[in-house]
Amino acid sequence: MRKSGILNQAILNATGSLGHTDRIVVSDAGLPIPLGVNRIDLSVVRGIPRLLDVLKPLLAEIHVEKVILAEEMQAASPEFLAQVRELTGKIPVEFVPHTEFKRQTHDAKAIIRTGEFTRFGNVMLQSGVDFS
Repeated sequence: MRKSGILNQAILNATGSLGHTDRIVVSDAGLPIPLGVNRIDLSVVRGIPRLLDVLKPLLAEIHVEKVILAEEMQAASPEFLAQVRELTGKIPVEFVPHTEFKRQTHDAKAIIRTGEFTRFGNVMLQSGVDFS
């Protein structure tokens, strides 16, 4: 048994398969998940688990070179955006229209569905390479 870190086997499989520029999405409860994309559904009820509770251990587990967010989050959910930015620290953030965000999910290695109900509460992580 693992001593620490992520315990969910499906998430470990997804993060273990990431290569440079591959993407993984942590989604709210309503994001449409394209057919053929690995769906990891953690949602239980509204608000459980929270997206931020899933995002934090993911950021500790993988090297992220870029975070992609819907530009609509800036106006619709500024408090949530501030919490995401606090967790992601100095990682560059790219804002795209929500329609483009949804298009980009078609190429994700996995989408982790949470019980989040925040408007535009979806975070895409682009995997990087740690040269340190």
